Amino acid sequence: MQKNIFYLFLLVPLLFSGCAAKTGNGMKPLETVNFVDLNRYVGQWYEIARYPHRFQEGCVGSKATYSLRDDGRISVLNECYDKSFAGKLRSANGKARVVDKETNARLKVSFFWPFTGDYWIIDLGEDYEYAVVGHPNRKYLWILSRTPDMDEDVYQAILARLQKQEYDTAKLIRTAQKSGD
Repeated sequence: MQKNIFYLFLLVPLLFSGCAAKTGNGMKPLETVNFVDLNRYVGQWYEIARYPHRFQEGCVGSKATYSLRDDGRISVLNECYDKSFAGKLRSANGKARVVDKETNARLKVSFFWPFTGDYWIIDLGEDYEYAVVGHPNRKYLWILSRTPDMDEDVYQAILARLQKQEYDTAKLIRTAQKSGD
């Protein structure tokens, strides 16, 4: 039952996330990175910060693992601990598909067919050491890193770029991670 509730919380935002790229609120269109090499992008990512959402309420140690599938899609495994690192491990499996094959920066993610959500890569480290994932309506935002810790100067530079993309960085919450994980 608790697992079904977790999936329900993941489903609700996806129902409202299939909107067109226009924000409808006077903001400029969200820009993505120029190109994503999916072979370099797959693997494990630690969540450094995110916008708060019910489906991640109580999550600590959040991470995502992506892997390429034979059909060209990407397997998605999202995990977090419930309330503390001693809490129950919560997980959700999904899949993603690239919708912009020129850049590979715009994807659709689904945890429940037929519902999908936009997953736009809007910032990416030169060595794929960090990634920032957003949504065209700017209601969703995740800062990810290959390591559980991120250098504060790198984090602050990301925040400055997000503000130029009209994100409210004051809404970000830092994610507790185990060092050396």
